[in-house]
Amino acid sequence: MEVSVKNSQGDTVETIDLDDAVFAVPMNHALVHQALVIYQGNKRQGTADTKTRAQVSGGGRKPWIQKHTGRARQGSIRSPQWRHGGVVFGPHPRDYRKALPRRMRRLALKCVLSEKARQDQLICIDATDGINGKTKSMVELLSNLGITGSALVVTKDTVQAVVRAAHNIEKIWTLPVNQLNAQELLSRDKLVITLEAARWAEQDLAVSPPRWKDRMAGATNAAEISAVAASPAESAVATADEEPATGQAEEAAAERAGEEEDAGGEE
Repeated sequence: MEVSVKNSQGDTVETIDLDDAVFAVPMNHALVHQALVIYQGNKRQGTADTKTRAQVSGGGRKPWIQKHTGRARQGSIRSPQWRHGGVVFGPHPRDYRKALPRRMRRLALKCVLSEKARQDQLICIDATDGINGKTKSMVELLSNLGITGSALVVTKDTVQAVVRAAHNIEKIWTLPVNQLNAQELLSRDKLVITLEAARWAEQDLAVSPPRWKDRMAGATNAAEISAVAASPAESAVATADEEPATGQAEEAAAERAGEEEDAGGEE
């Protein structure tokens, strides 16, 4: 994937090749949708709560007798059909958080990055030295790059000058590359990333993490190798431990033979 690198003036200074394993991945809509739903669900606080008829105060006395009133039978003024009564099947505090496996999270990020690159929504800049922390400097940079809508500015590390410069601009967000995820990319139209951050993402996402089975197999192999390496030393220790026992047995046998000879001589 060839990407043009621009300077703070909006001029193209060079063209770089980014790894196709990160910036040319086919779009997987089902995976990206699943990741986005999990990201949004993890943001929910889950603190909404309602009271059932058992939790609402009052309603201990029967409003009127069961029969002979001509009205419908009622057992409590806090029943759900009454005003100020309890709520049926209302929300209660719960946890909406779900786990997103690491391989799925990384693949979703690569899919969205590749889609941004294919649609020419990825803008790579050489450096952010022209940003001095003033909002005016960020406005000039975005104007030179031709960005009029929302954008996400990604740097290698957290740069306070970039954060302060973009803080007062609507629809402009900043983020270090190690916190980049699919939801942040999908929420913005353009991606402005520094060359250093792009190279870091390329190196970090190019290699897939080992699977659980592979890690377990590696741990088993390591344990077997360590056991084989330790076996000669263990055998030597066992031999050294057996030698004193063998010597003691020989001494006991010699003593018994001497006693038997003495007994024969006395007879």
